[in-house]
Amino acid sequence: MKTALITGANKGIGYETARHLATEGFQVFVGARNANAGRKAADAIAKNGAKATFLQLDVSDPESVTAAPGEFSKFADHLDVLVNNAGILLKGDSALLTIRDDLIRKTLETNTLGPLRVTRAFAALLAKSSAPRVINVSSGGGQLTDGADGWAPAYCISKTALNGVTSQLAVALPKFAVNSVCPGWVRTDMGGPGAARSVEKGADTIVWLATEAPQKLTGNFLRDRHPIPW
Repeated sequence: MKTALITGANKGIGYETARHLATEGFQVFVGARNANAGRKAADAIAKNGAKATFLQLDVSDPESVTAAPGEFSKFADHLDVLVNNAGILLKGDSALLTIRDDLIRKTLETNTLGPLRVTRAFAALLAKSSAPRVINVSSGGGQLTDGADGWAPAYCISKTALNGVTSQLAVALPKFAVNSVCPGWVRTDMGGPGAARSVEKGADTIVWLATEAPQKLTGNFLRDRHPIPW
């Protein structure tokens, strides 16, 4: 059975990705820092006979990340797909010239260092897959081409840096498919009710990269299943 770990999978795009992959026959691991929310999400996915397991995982906490592969290994001996979805957008992230340093650091800790440390922690389990895939959920706000418009600068900078992490990982892991995804403006807690896209649309390219995309497709930034400029 193919396996997938999705971080921040208790809600939004992460939950929709986990739910969809479970319907495709994956054993999904619902990574979440909030145990109650994570277990509730995993139970909901498993209601229709799918295989879903909660995995305690706070991507901003190195100790939590270090412990996660051991817990994962109690249920599966390899990992086929890692979706680094967990991310934050903090209150006060509004003006680059006045934003606090600690807010920028906290944002980078979760949105940039989090995916890197989770990928490093699970690299050995991914290497046991015949077609390992790493998918980093980024944002068009992180694009160097038309990305900077003054909105949420710490968040956007963290996604620019995440794209850099993606590019570096694609080189460091030549047998893996490693890509960034812009899901678009999605109706989630972060995106708000006025966002243009449903969670299903936001998750579509992520699910495609996890299931149907060519394994040779790596080191790219994608939206709607097509590469876009960095």
